[in-house]
Amino acid sequence: MNKYRAVKTEIDGQVFDSKREAMRWSELKMLERSKIISDLKRQVPYELRVNGVLICKYIADFVYLDQQGREVVVDVKGVRTPVYRLKSKLMLACHGLRVIEV
Repeated sequence: MNKYRAVKTEIDGQVFDSKREAMRWSELKMLERSKIISDLKRQVPYELRVNGVLICKYIADFVYLDQQGREVVVDVKGVRTPVYRLKSKLMLACHGLRVIEV
């Protein structure tokens, strides 16, 4: 168990950091099978650069394309830490992507 009491969970041979993340993956896989979303990926890294300087990296829990072909970034959150809030703002500023929290 980690400091936020999340319990690692395995689904289809994949290990997730929490039960909530594993459940969200199952939901997104269903949406992908139904052709509502496409190109579902997990643990996608993004470099966060300001004026060409690498500030940090953000790793999205899930990324997929919606029906209009737009990239959607999802983070499963139990606790919104100050570091996460900063990285979320940098994702919007650097990549134009708003992180959806579930």
